[in-house]
Amino acid sequence: MSALWAWIVLAAVAATSVIAVEGVRRLLAGRLSARWPEAARVARRVTSPATGFALVVSANAAMPYRYLPDGVDDAVRHLMKIAAIGVATWLVVRIIYALTDPPLARLMRIEGERNRRARRARTQMLLLRRIAAMVIVVLAVGAALFTFPGVRAVGAGVLASAGVAGLVVGIAAKPTLGNLLAGLQLAFSDALRLDDVVVVQGQWGRVEELTLSYVVVHLWDDRRLILPVSYFTEQPFENWTRHTSRVIGSVELHVDWTVPIEELRVELHAMLKDHPLWDRREWILQAVDVQPNGLVTLRALMSAADSASAWDLRCDAREHLIAHIRDHYPDALPRFRVADPGTEPAPDGPAEEAAADRAVPPRDGPVRTASLRRA
Repeated sequence: MSALWAWIVLAAVAATSVIAVEGVRRLLAGRLSARWPEAARVARRVTSPATGFALVVSANAAMPYRYLPDGVDDAVRHLMKIAAIGVATWLVVRIIYALTDPPLARLMRIEGERNRRARRARTQMLLLRRIAAMVIVVLAVGAALFTFPGVRAVGAGVLASAGVAGLVVGIAAKPTLGNLLAGLQLAFSDALRLDDVVVVQGQWGRVEELTLSYVVVHLWDDRRLILPVSYFTEQPFENWTRHTSRVIGSVELHVDWTVPIEELRVELHAMLKDHPLWDRREWILQAVDVQPNGLVTLRALMSAADSASAWDLRCDAREHLIAHIRDHYPDALPRFRVADPGTEPAPDGPAEEAAADRAVPPRDGPVRTASLRRA
C-alpha cells in the first residue's frame, strides 16, 4: 500500500507542476497581457520548456527510488539528471530567444536614415544570440557527459594534455573557427548587415540570413546564393547600402544626333516630380558619349530611397523616355550612318581630281559624308 501511495504522490506532484505552469501562462497571457505585453509573449514562448522543466524537477523530487529494484534506481537517477540538464538548457535558450525577439522585431520596423543603424544592431544581436545559445548547448552537453564516471576519467586525461588536444582540435576545426571569427568580424566591423544590398559573383541581391557559418543572399529572381562567411572577408564584393540606403540609378539611351536634349531634360524632370519613388534629392540628364557607330549616349541619373525603389524608378524612367522619343521625336530614333563612296567629295583640288577620286573609291580612310538608314 505504501508503494502504491508513493506512485500516486508522484503522479499528483507531476500533475500539480504542469497545472501550475499552465496557470501562470494563462495569467500572463490573459489578464496581465494588457499591462505587460512583453511578459505575455515570453510566457507563450517558454511554456513548453517550462512545463518540461517543472515536470522533470517535480518527478525527480517525488520519485520513490527506494521502491525501485536494485540497479534500476541508479539508472533512473542518472537519467533524471540528464533530463534535468536537457530541459534546463532548452528553457534557458528559449528565454534568451523570447527576450530578444521583441527588440529584433522593433529594429525591423525602423525606416529612413535610422534604418542602417537598426540593421547593424539587429545583425550583431542575432549573432550574439546564436553564440550564446551555442555556448549554452556545448556546456550542457559537457555537463551531461560528465555525469558518466568513465567520461570524467577521460576528461581528466584530456585536461592533463590540454596543449596537444587544443592543437589537434584547432587544426581539425579550422574552417569552423575561421567562419566563426569571420562572422564576428563582419558583424562588429559593420561591413555587412542583414538586408544589405550586395553584388556577389555578379549576382544582385539582399542579405537574407547571416549565421556563424554561412550567409544567405536572396537574389533578385528569388534564388538563394549561399556562401561561407569567410568569403566576405577574403573576396571583394559590392555593398550598395554600406553607409546609406539611398542610391542613384542610371538610365542610358542611344539615340540619333537630332535628339532635342533640352526638351528631354524638361520631360524627365516633369516625370520625376510626379513619381512617388523619386526622393527629390538628385537628378540630371547629360550627353556623355558619342559611339563609333554615330549614336549619341544619353545618361539620366536619379536618386531613390533604396535600391529596390531605384530599380523600379529606372525602369519607369527608361520606358517614359523611350515612349516620349518615339511619339514626339521619331527622327531621333537610333540611326546608323554608313559611308557612300559614290558621293564622297575630294578634300581639295579641281573638279577633275574629285571626279577621279570618285571613279576609284578608296579602300581606307575617314568617312566624309554619309547617307542615313534606319537601324
